[in-house]
Amino acid sequence: MLTKAIAAAASVIIATSAFAVDRGNVEKAYELKDGSTVYVFKDGKMAMENKVGQVVTMKEGHAMETKDGKKIMMKGNEIWRLENELHREHQTN
Repeated sequence: MLTKAIAAAASVIIATSAFAVDRGNVEKAYELKDGSTVYVFKDGKMAMENKVGQVVTMKEGHAMETKDGKKIMMKGNEIWRLENELHREHQTN
């Protein structure tokens, strides 16, 4: 029973991590068909988070399709910037 409760809590944390990004440094976020999210920073460079909330690497120029069918190309691979945004509240301690 305790294992199920821990697993449920972990699922909620993972599911909500996509909303943890500070929008002050992110200009736009695109939800992709596969459930991933691509974040575009103010300088036009991008970073990607998969559907379970992990920052993942993506090759520059890779074509992606948004949920609404638009095609976008990856520019940059700013995984460190997205990682920093996702964990900003933990760095203040």
